[in-house]
Amino acid sequence: MSENGNNSGGPSEVNNPDGRPREGSLEAPTRHPLGWQDASFWDRADLFEELERVYDICHGCRRCVSLCDAFPTLFDLVDESETFEVDGVAKSDYWKVIDECFMCDLCYQTKCPYVPPHEWNVDFPHLMLRGKAHQFKNGERKLSHRLISNTKIQGKLGSLPVISSAINAATKSPTMRGLMEKSIGVDRRASLPDFHSDTLRRREKNHQSLATEKVAAGPTRGKVALFGTCYCNVNTPDIGQDLIRVLEHNNIPVRLTSKETCCGMPKLEQGDLDTVDKYRRENVPELIRLIDDGWDIIAPIPSCVLMFKQELPLMYPEDKDIQRIREHIFDPFEYLFHRNRADQLNTEFKNELGTIAWHVPCHQRVQNIGPKTRQVMELIPGTTVQVVERCSGHDGTYGVRKESYDKSQKIARGTISRIKRIEADYLVSDCPMAATQLSDQLDLKNSETNPVSLLARAYGL
Repeated sequence: MSENGNNSGGPSEVNNPDGRPREGSLEAPTRHPLGWQDASFWDRADLFEELERVYDICHGCRRCVSLCDAFPTLFDLVDESETFEVDGVAKSDYWKVIDECFMCDLCYQTKCPYVPPHEWNVDFPHLMLRGKAHQFKNGERKLSHRLISNTKIQGKLGSLPVISSAINAATKSPTMRGLMEKSIGVDRRASLPDFHSDTLRRREKNHQSLATEKVAAGPTRGKVALFGTCYCNVNTPDIGQDLIRVLEHNNIPVRLTSKETCCGMPKLEQGDLDTVDKYRRENVPELIRLIDDGWDIIAPIPSCVLMFKQELPLMYPEDKDIQRIREHIFDPFEYLFHRNRADQLNTEFKNELGTIAWHVPCHQRVQNIGPKTRQVMELIPGTTVQVVERCSGHDGTYGVRKESYDKSQKIARGTISRIKRIEADYLVSDCPMAATQLSDQLDLKNSETNPVSLLARAYGL
C-alpha cells in the first residue's frame, strides 16, 4: 500500500496522540495539487495501488452511499466478492467505479471524514480523475464521450444560422433522436438545449456599457468583464444579457472578454488533460490582460467558475497567472453579495417574487462561498427562498448519455421530491442544465428557472 494509508482500512487504526482511536478530522479540508505532470501520476501500477487503498477506506466507511452511483457500484462489487473485501474485487472492475464518478466533488466537500489534512489523505474525485486520465491517454474512453464533451465544436456548429435550426429540429424529431442514440450515445429521452445563431457574443458585439465610473467594494473592483461561457453564449444567451442588465443597473461597467474558449471542465471530466491545457493557454492571456486593466471576471455558469477557482489552480499550483485569476473571478451572486455588504447594491426592487425553491448546483456549492444566491434574492421584498441542497444528477454529459441517463434520473428523484413539497412560485438553479433536468419533472407555476433572470425581473428590467 502507499505511504498515505494502510490495507486494513478501519477507522480505529488511526489514533490520536493520546492513543484513543481517531475518527475523521476536525480540521478544514485542504486540497493537494493534482500532480498530473509527474511521472508517478501516469504509473499504472501506482494508480491501482492507490485505487485499492482508497476503495478499502471507502468500503470501511460507506458514508457516501447516497451521493452518486460510484459508491453503490463499489460497495456492490465488494459485497458480491468471495472475500467481502476489496481484495476480492477484480482489478478490471475498478474501472466500473471510475466510470460512475461525474466529479461533483460533494463526497470531498460534505461527506468524507478522511480528506486532507487527515493522514489517510483521501481525495476520491481527483483519484477518479486520475483514472479517467489514464483511460483517455490509452484510448479507453468512448468516442461518444469525447464528442459530447466537445463544447467548442458544438458551439461553432450550433451558432451557424442554418445549422442551428437543423440541430434544433433534429433534437425534437423521434427519428433523429433514435439515430443520435445509436451513433453518439445520447439518450433519446434526454432534454437537449436549443442552439442560437444569434449568440450572446453577436448580440453584445458592439456593447457600450451604460455605467462608466467604477466603485470598489470589498474584494470587487467595480467593473466586470463577462466570461460568457460556451453554454450561455450559444444555448442560453438571454441569461448572459440579463446578467449584463443587472450589473449595469447597479452602476457596474460591463464588457465581454475580447475572446474566450471553453473553460475546460467538460474535457477535465473526461480525463482529457492535454485539451484542458490547450484551452488554458488560450484563455489565460486574455483574462490576465483584463485583470491587469482593473477588470474583475464573472462567469454565469458555476462549473466554469469552479474550473478557474479550483481545478486549474490545482493543476498549475506554481503558475502565478492562474493564481491571480483565481483571486479575481466570481460567481455572479457572490459578486453582488460583496457589493451589498459595502452598500453598493441597488435594492430598489419593483416586483415581489413570492416563494423560490433554490436548487444549489454541486459545482457552486463546492466553491465554499456560502448561499450567496439566497442571500441576495432575499433582499427582494415579499420573497422567501427555500434551499434544496441535493444533486440534480445531470453533470453536463452524465445526464444525457444512454448508459447513465436512468441513473441520472434516479439521483434527481429525491431532489425533485423535495422541490414538490415546497410548492414554490419559482424553481431556480444557478446551473441551467440542472434547472432543465429538474423542471422537466415538475409542473411549475412560472417558467423562469435562472436566478439572474429572476433578479432582473424583480428589478423590472
